[in-house]
Amino acid sequence: MTAKQVVIVGAGFAGLNAAKRLGNVEGVTVTVIDRENHHLFQPLLYQVAMAALSPADIAVPIRSLLARCGNIRVLKATAQSVDTANRKVITDTGEIPYDYLLLGCGAQHAYFGYEQWEAHAPGLKTLPQATEIRRRVLEAFEIAERETHPDERRRHLTFIVIGGGPTGVELAGAIGEMSRFTLARDFRSIDPRQTRVILVEAGPRILTSFDDKLAARAMRDLESLGVQVWTSARVTDVTNEGVVVGNEKIAAATVLWAAGVRAADIGRTLGVTVDQAGRVVTGPDLTIEGHPEVFVLGDMSSRVGANGRPLPGVALVAMQEGIYAADIIKKEVRNRAQTPRPAFEYVDLGQMATIGRSRAISEFRGLKLSGVPAWWFWLLVHIYRLSGFRNRLSVLVQWAWSYMTFGRGARLIVAKDWQSYPDKIPVSRGNS
Repeated sequence: MTAKQVVIVGAGFAGLNAAKRLGNVEGVTVTVIDRENHHLFQPLLYQVAMAALSPADIAVPIRSLLARCGNIRVLKATAQSVDTANRKVITDTGEIPYDYLLLGCGAQHAYFGYEQWEAHAPGLKTLPQATEIRRRVLEAFEIAERETHPDERRRHLTFIVIGGGPTGVELAGAIGEMSRFTLARDFRSIDPRQTRVILVEAGPRILTSFDDKLAARAMRDLESLGVQVWTSARVTDVTNEGVVVGNEKIAAATVLWAAGVRAADIGRTLGVTVDQAGRVVTGPDLTIEGHPEVFVLGDMSSRVGANGRPLPGVALVAMQEGIYAADIIKKEVRNRAQTPRPAFEYVDLGQMATIGRSRAISEFRGLKLSGVPAWWFWLLVHIYRLSGFRNRLSVLVQWAWSYMTFGRGARLIVAKDWQSYPDKIPVSRGNS
């Protein structure tokens, strides 16, 4: 029997869990394509941005995770489009044929038609973005330390986070905590505790997916860290000098974006319906119309849950979808024929968000937690889900140290410039 060619695009939560499920399965050959060489644990990406963790703590090489799966090869490449008629994925390194295709390329930040704002307000989806945010935040304190003009110093000590979802709340809380505790004794000319942090949300309240009382508790926790929460406040412009909210200008040197996402562009090449965010509309089995061999998973997929609402774009959904798609493929390969597929059913295990040290909220199957219990629950869940024992141990040690000392061990400003002689033009030399 000729082995079925399964191509997985994207080694995020959906793709990686599907690949692991198909590892060493007889009759299946798997190709995993990703433009990076590592799997990233995105729920903790903000901790890299806020200098609590190092990039290596939340990222693991894809090849090492799949090294024991003899039927899987990993390709570092960028998938550009899909030829569904001929069953091929077009990448920047060539065409790759498939019998089954799993698309789990994730999402990127959406600026709602104002993509020029990105230069002034970076989003948080990748490691380079996390380290750039870390650089901007720490650099702002360094500039304020040497700044003598009061207005400029105030501008550099003002941080604006746009978007009141979990990422925005976590970023704002981390900046508030870092400025009031971690950095409080590190500077002489400025008092980091005077830092102004503003969380701007266009809707009537933050954390709209959470229970009202939990969201209100999160808002109080943010305010206890000195974070000002502005709701029903729509940003109309972002510049190098700050932001405009309605008709009010706020001078700020550091602006962070956490207000919206759009699915990876490759979904638009499938020739099927996509929603306003670019997510592909899928059937009950997570495949596209007319092509039962093409699964669209995670943040790329627009699908409705049992409650009639769209499934949330969280890691747990993507993980379950990846396992579901892999199990369908395994069943059909073994039976050598397609049988009626069961519809995908998401098992909701709740949601959580952390605001700072001993401050968090969580919902778990009807159980609502806040404060210290929610924070410990959040900590244990995230350590458990990390890939690799070394990462779990490293993060546990870092968090224990941070909890006891309010310290942040990754406060490194790493510039992008690496050349010692940037003005020198390379001279080509012929063979002598």
